[in-house]
Amino acid sequence: MKGSALFLGTGASTGIPVIGCKCSVCTSSNQKNIRMRPSVLLEVNKKKLLIDAGPDFRSQALKYHINDIDGLLLTHAHYDHIGGIDDLRILYFMKKKPIPCLLSKECFLQIKSKYDHLFRRATKKTSLSVQFDFCLLEDNSGIVEFEGIKIGYFSYLQGNTKVLGFRIGDIAYITDIKDFEDSIFLKLKGIKTLIISALREKESYVQFNFNEAISFAKKTSAKKIYLTHIAHETAHENDQKKFPSNVRLAFDGLMIYFDYEE
Repeated sequence: MKGSALFLGTGASTGIPVIGCKCSVCTSSNQKNIRMRPSVLLEVNKKKLLIDAGPDFRSQALKYHINDIDGLLLTHAHYDHIGGIDDLRILYFMKKKPIPCLLSKECFLQIKSKYDHLFRRATKKTSLSVQFDFCLLEDNSGIVEFEGIKIGYFSYLQGNTKVLGFRIGDIAYITDIKDFEDSIFLKLKGIKTLIISALREKESYVQFNFNEAISFAKKTSAKKIYLTHIAHETAHENDQKKFPSNVRLAFDGLMIYFDYEE
């Protein structure tokens, strides 16, 4: 069975263009240099699963005509990955059904603290109700069936923040990674496509740079590698030429396909 992955956003935490920046990328007219905050919409077995809902989700939903999702997968609770969660409320209001959400226990606790209004029960004074059906992953790795889809998950730390990576069929999505245990490669065994964050060419203390991401990818079975979470130091057309043919800079609106077995 074929599944698809639509890149809704491929930019770093600031997005591109960066507010107030006059660099050649931020002032570029090339659409591939205009990047919203990182997010991917997966469609498999007639299910639409959104990975992360950053602060650009409203714009992404309008641009790509996203009127419904079957589930939300959250990697971690940094603002550029959850800042648009409040905008998902409209999908709840339309369906009158809580949105299933797969996330770590740590991410859940941070969301509950930052977005307490999402947890209020309806009363005579308010029409709000619980708008998400949270499915908490308390283990660091494993396989879970979520909305009828088999999803592999694994975790690593970015500083003190626990981050989840996901695998569905032969595609894996890994973001905000710098430090990891070698056991992560066991979770990626057999993948054919890897989506991985790579901030820029220059080294970062908290993110892979391009060389680190490619070195990581070479330790997997992935034949196609897509770099995402890209900062404004990177010009799409010029920097794409620096990579091997199987390594691509992802861009907003890019659609790719993968295989999934039930």
